[in-house]
Parts: sequence; C-alpha cells; structure tokens
Amino acid sequence: MLAAVIMASGVAGCTSISYYAQSLEGHVEIMAARKNVGKLIHDPSTPKALRTKLTSASAIRRFATDELALPENNSYRSYVDIRRDAVTWAVFAAPQFSLTPRTWCFPVFGCVPYRGYFDRKAATESAVELHRQGLDVYVSGVTAYSTLGWSSDPLLSTMLRQDDTYLASLVFHELAHQRIYVNDDSAFNEAFAVAVETAGTRKWLRATGDRAGLRRYEADRKRRVDFLELISKTRDELRQVYGSPRSPQQMAAAKAAAIDRLRMRYRQLRDKRWAGYRGYDAWFNAPINNAKLAATAVYGEQVPAFLRLFDLCSGDYPRFYASVRRIADLPKPSRAKALEVADTCEQARRPMETGL
Repeated sequence: MLAAVIMASGVAGCTSISYYAQSLEGHVEIMAARKNVGKLIHDPSTPKALRTKLTSASAIRRFATDELALPENNSYRSYVDIRRDAVTWAVFAAPQFSLTPRTWCFPVFGCVPYRGYFDRKAATESAVELHRQGLDVYVSGVTAYSTLGWSSDPLLSTMLRQDDTYLASLVFHELAHQRIYVNDDSAFNEAFAVAVETAGTRKWLRATGDRAGLRRYEADRKRRVDFLELISKTRDELRQVYGSPRSPQQMAAAKAAAIDRLRMRYRQLRDKRWAGYRGYDAWFNAPINNAKLAATAVYGEQVPAFLRLFDLCSGDYPRFYASVRRIADLPKPSRAKALEVADTCEQARRPMETGL
C-alpha cells in the first residue's frame, strides 16, 4: 500500500517522492524488526524488566478488545526496540499572524496539520525551510503512530519508557484511530481518540484495582484540563490581535505580550493550584508560537464534548462508537455542532434528519 502511495505521489514532484520514500523506508525498517510479544515473554533470554512490561502490554491489549470494543487484530502484539527517543518527529507550521495551521494532504489518510519524519535531521531541515517562508514552526517528537489498521502496528520501545498507565493510554488511543478515522478532520480524530484513551484508562485502572494509579491519573487529567484552558484563553486573545487593524510591528508586539501573559498565568497556576508541580515546565520554557498553540489545540478542544457523549451513551462502547460514526458522517462544519447539542446518545443523525 505504501509503495502504491509513492507511485501515486509522483505527480507532485521529486520533493514529494523523497518524502514518501523516507516514510516507506522508516516504516518498513520498523516492521521488519518486529518480534512476537508472546515469544519474548516466554524467552528466558528476554531481560526481566522488558518481560514485565510486555506482560502488562499483553494484558492491556486483551483489555482493549474485550472491554473497550477496540479492533481485534495483530496490532500491538509484536515489539520493536527502535533505539531512539522518538519514533517520528512531527513538523507543524502556521502563519506568523494566524492560528490556522498549514495542512498537508496525502493519499488514503487525507489532510493533516503536520508532516511526520522518521529522521530527526530531515524534520529539522523541513522546519528550517518552512521558517524561511515566514511561518511559525514547531517540531515535536512522537512516541507512537498508527497506520489505521493498514498494517499490524507494533509496540515500540518508546511506548514502554513510562508506567503501565501511560502504556495503556497509548494503546487505547492508537487503536481508537483504527476504530474511527475521518479524512481531513484531525481535530475530530484526535479528540475522539483522547476520549477513548481517557475513558478506557479509567476503566482499566478500576479493573486492576489500582486506586493510587487512578488518583494520579485523575490528577494528571485535571492538570491537562487546566493547561488547555490556559492555551484556549491565549488563543482567544491572539485571535483578537490578528483580526485587528494593526501594523505588522504592532501585531508582533501584541503577540509577544500575549505569550508572556500565558507564561505568567502558567507560573501562577503551577505554584498555587498545582502546589509546585512542574510537569509542564519544559513546554513553557521552550519557544511558543502559533504553530505550537495550533498543535496543542488539535489534541484537546473537542475532548470534553466526546466524553460528554460517552456519558450520554452510559459508557456503552458500541453505542458510543455508533453515535460517533453518525456524527462523523455529517459534513465537516456540522460535526462540532452535533457534538455540542447532542443530549441523547442516539440524537446525532445525518444532515437531513438534524437540520444541521
């Protein structure tokens, strides 16, 4: 399938061929290195720490299908040690005075607000070129990725570096993309996957009886909500700046002031409500621009609406997925509205039934 994508992209020129070639090479290299999780668990030469992690991963994978109605396939039943800190690097870009991210379109997967690279140097070179074009740029390392079921995605060493709660959230998130994916609507896709990840991780922690882990997870989720509220407030301020009749110099100054206020609000939140928790320091200490703010919004703005819909469906995953599928079938401008106004699990219908 990936080879066919490269052939189809030839009309776009040599740059596109080079980009798809690195995607194919990087993915094939990972797929060729897969090792069966079950065999690794029973192999006496497997290091104890890795065996323990893979045993947990195997249980999490079963839970995903049995309890969350996520796809039953060979994804996350193999393992690859990729020997680096990230599997890919995502490059985001946005205009200097706009929060609308640049998008790139690909066969099969549609348009998304980033380009992914298996090579960090290539990602950096792409970011430099976009910056030369006058765009704000943000590069982020990625722990896991999904081929949406086109291939059997493996567990990666990057996915095992934190605790089992983190691992469970990643597996549930990536499998959610295989359950429902809508071309050209990354905000919808990512918010849906985060909602499945959130509800699923809570259910998994309850099922395992890990009360302390559940408390930590809920505290993390609350901090995440606070963080996204900070970002949303700054985005609102910047929209007003960018929509105003100011000169470029005045707009740049107002933009810098808004970002300074964001950092100030974060320090206040961290030191007071979060009692000094510094888990987001690295994000705020690094440069902040439109591309970084846009990338953060993609993964968060619609999550509360999806979780509310999940509650309306009484935590029944098949009903929830069916409701999300109905909303996904609506025209793109109607989806967010359908999520907002739904007051029953079955309310969302096709446009002619809702009037949306």
